[in-house]
Parts: sequence; C-alpha cells; structure tokens
Amino acid sequence: MLRFYVLGFLLFLGAMATLAATIGGPGWFLLLAVVLGLLVVGVHDLVQKQHAILRNYPVIGHMRFLMEGIRPELQQYFIERNFDGRPYDRNTRSSIYQRSKGQQEEQPFGTERDLYAVGYEYLVHSTRPVDPLPEPPRVRIGGPDCTQPYDMALLNVSAMSFGSLSGSAIEALNRGAAGGGFAHDTGEGAISPYHRQGGDLVWEIGSGYFGCRTPDGGFDEDEFAAKAADPQVKMVSIKLSQGAKPGLGGVLPGAKVNREIAETRGVPLGQTVVSPAYHRVFSTPRELVLFVAHLRRLAGGKPAGFKLCLGSRVDLLAICKAMVEEGVTPDFIVVDGAEGGTGAAPMEFSDHVGMPLTEALMTVDNALVGVGLRDHVKLGASGKVATGVDVVKRIIQGADFTNAARAMMMAVGCIQAQTCHTNTCPVGVATQDPKRTRALDVVDKTARVTSYQREVVESAARVVASMGLHSFDDLDPRMLRRRVDHGTIASYAELFDYLAPGELLTGAPESWRADWDAADPDRFTP
Repeated sequence: MLRFYVLGFLLFLGAMATLAATIGGPGWFLLLAVVLGLLVVGVHDLVQKQHAILRNYPVIGHMRFLMEGIRPELQQYFIERNFDGRPYDRNTRSSIYQRSKGQQEEQPFGTERDLYAVGYEYLVHSTRPVDPLPEPPRVRIGGPDCTQPYDMALLNVSAMSFGSLSGSAIEALNRGAAGGGFAHDTGEGAISPYHRQGGDLVWEIGSGYFGCRTPDGGFDEDEFAAKAADPQVKMVSIKLSQGAKPGLGGVLPGAKVNREIAETRGVPLGQTVVSPAYHRVFSTPRELVLFVAHLRRLAGGKPAGFKLCLGSRVDLLAICKAMVEEGVTPDFIVVDGAEGGTGAAPMEFSDHVGMPLTEALMTVDNALVGVGLRDHVKLGASGKVATGVDVVKRIIQGADFTNAARAMMMAVGCIQAQTCHTNTCPVGVATQDPKRTRALDVVDKTARVTSYQREVVESAARVVASMGLHSFDDLDPRMLRRRVDHGTIASYAELFDYLAPGELLTGAPESWRADWDAADPDRFTP
C-alpha cells in the first residue's frame, strides 16, 4: 500500500514540476530543479535492482541508508552510557585524551559501574599506603644468549604497520617514544622512513618478511642482518599470530602499494602482496626455537622473541619442550589477547577465534614456570591496555611489561570511528589519503604520545603505592579479586592453579598432564 502512496507522491512531484515550468520566475526555477531531481531519483529507484527497499519505497528509502551510515556516531555520542561502549567505553577514551593533553584526569560523584556485577574485578589496597616510586621501573630484556640486552618500559607502542597507519601517525608515535624513552614496535610492515625519528624500535618480522624479503617472498638473511645492526633497532620479534585475527595472513591490494610502501616492504610497486598464514622458514616448534636463536645471532646478540595469540595449550607446551631439549630460549614472548585490535579482520575471527588475554597470559606464564625457564624469558601483554590499572592487572597475571596499540592511536587523535579498513579515517591516523593525513599535526601529537605514556605509567605506580608496595615485583595474584557470583568473591590465587618451578618436568599435575603428554616439539597440532 505504501508503494502506491509513494507513486502518488512522484506523480505529485511531476505535477509540481509542470506548474513550476508554466509559471516561471527565479524561485520557481529552483523549485523546478529540486522537483526534477527528486523525480529522477524516484524513477531510478523504481527501475534499479540492487536494493529491494528502494524499489518498494523510492526516494524515502534513502533515509534508511542515511540513518545506517550515521548509526555508529549516534550510538557513540548520544546513546551509549559512559561505561558500556565497545571496544573502548567513553570513560576510557576520555582518560586517554586527557592524559595525552596533560589535563587533570578526574571524575566527580563516584563510579557509574555496577560493583556487584558478576565478573567485576578490583585491586586490594593497603590500610597504610606508601609513596610512589620516584622513577618508573624498567624491565631488562635479554636471556643467557643475549649480548645486547634492552631495558624495556612498562608501557610501549604495540605493533602497527606503516600502511595500516599513515606516515604522519607513525612519525608522531616514534617521536613520542623517543621523547618518553619507551619502545615502538614496527608491526610487520617493516621499518619505514617515518620510523626513523629516534625512538627505540622493536622490528617485527611477519610471514611476508617485509623489509628482509627475497624476490620470491622468502627470508633474506643478509638484508635482515644489515638492518638489524642499526642502533635504533633494539629487539627483533617474530609475529606468529595476531589477537584480532589469529590463524590468518593478510592481503595488501595492489592499489594501496604506492611507491613509499613498496620501497619500505621490498615489494613490487602496484602489485597485490599476500602475507601467508604461516612462516616458510619453520614448520615445527623446534624449528621455531632454533630460528629465534638464528635471528638473535644475525642481529648481533640483540634480544629476539616472538608474538602470538594463544590457541592450543598443546602447541605452547610443544614450544616449551623444544626450548628445554635444545637449550635455547627466546628473550621475550609477547602475548596478544583475542581482544586485540586490527585495521581489518573478518568478524568471525575477531569474535570467536583465539584465547582472551587474561587466560592466555597466565597460561604462558605458568608453562614457562613449569619447565623452569621463566627467569630466562620476559613476557609482554598486548590487548586493550589503556590505563594504569590495566598495567597493574597484567603484571599480576604474569606480564613483565605491556604494549598498547589503539590507546596510542587515540593519543595521536583516533576517535574510534571504526573506519580503519576504508581508508577514510576522519582524523588522518589509519589512512593513506593525503587529504586526510594533513589533519594530523605531528608536532602536537608527538607531545601527546609522550604525555599519555608517562601519565599511565605514573598512574600505575600510584596504584601500586596505594597497595602498600614499594615495587611492581611485589604484586601477587592474591591482590586481584573477582566477583564470581552475587555471594562469592575470590582472588586470582584462588581462581587459578599455579605450577611450581620445574613441575612439568618432574611430573605434570592432572590438569596439565594430557596436554603435556600430547605436546611434541617436532610438530604443531592440527
């Protein structure tokens, strides 16, 4: 029935157009143009076959697409409460913006969160707090085979490639890292000219081997060694998997491979580049461990490790067995939670594949303890780390240091528009469009990156001091508690089982035995 009303409306427009043409005059010419325009749209809607809604509701059906297009903005700015937005709620985003600008970061009237909701977590403070540490601590990265250890900050820039982020954003992040004395992970897109701003680099090597790639897509040892010798490169990292899309490689369309990206990644100009889901240079846990040792030698003894989103505990234990048998350990492992971010990923992978950071981090920490190697390997945590409390929680759960990606993007100006995959980022952070990147002022955003990292680490130090502790090393699982149900609160020491040093080697407990027995250092499980 509504369609007949719409058709009647179009006939009315036709009559108005005829009237306007008959009467004439400047105002009527404008009306005539509007009426004719709507008439053309209506006729087009009726005959097109792509959108069923427009065939039934010509002209007015466009309102549906308009509202759908601005729905995220309406949701974010007018509907969401301060604490329930996703991936980051408004309170968290506001905290990041305020700290990056050096503004006072406080809120009035008390918390808006439901403290009695199942899953709510809190830290145990002390009746007698102490003064915060005068200087933020650093973490020494470097196992027994490392000859050039690196002192890592508690919070660093997580992996984000040039290509995913604009050159201006990368430059601001690296300058900010240089100003604040923390590390900047390059992401798998190699070291670009925009990374060359003095900030310490963690060079990430993905399955595409960008920046150290042979013409057929293999690993070029000589090129890697030459670039890893650069004093700005402090550590090298193998990317096994990414939190938001574990088990997937990547495709960079040829249209996006401009001259800068081609030169940075070592790929042909204008040709589509595929990153396989797997590495060509190793296929077993043992080969992975030996490749880590090989990279460390090629890098002149600098720390070498890997990043992964944990899936199978059997595979992790197989890697640990390989470490024990070969007498080789990575200097660090970065655990990326399934809640980690990405420029683009299939929804099924982001929502349903990979282990969340809490369980993954504690699993990796426990496994290393269980094989007696925890003292040789430092653990990084990556996945929605944004505040000082986040840093403290992750250290309690087993991390030695933390990395942040989306929070650092927000410090550079990201507004969580969630258009990273469209090349239309409105603030010039996640786009290669020069008209959009010009909006990002590198000097201003550099200061914000430095300020944000400093404020978060200082906040973490204040939280630790409020717990009556003089060091981050004194944090303990008993100090983090979770509401299990409406009548039960338990600490992390009670919620999870912890292995004793070397326990897996002397006799795995029942909860670990089946996975330990199934772990094979010479194969990854399907």
